[in-house]
Amino acid sequence: MGFSVDDKCKKLAKDPRAAAVVSKYSPGFTTDPQMKMVMGLTLRKLASFPQAKELADNLDAIDAELKAIEE
Repeated sequence: MGFSVDDKCKKLAKDPRAAAVVSKYSPGFTTDPQMKMVMGLTLRKLASFPQAKELADNLDAIDAELKAIEE
C-alpha cells in the first residue's frame, strides 16, 4: 500500500500514522471542518494552493515521512 504526497487526502486522513505526519506540518488536517472540501485532492495538489504554504514548503519532508510508514 504505502503512502505519498500523491495520495488523496482522504486516504491519508483514514490512516492514523499518515494523518499524524500531515498534521505535524498542517495542524487541523483531520479536525478542521473546511478540510472536508479538499479530501478528494492529492496532498500535492492541496499544497499548490496559497493557503497551504506550510505544506508546500515541507512537501519533500512530508513525502519522505509518508513513504517511511510500513505496513
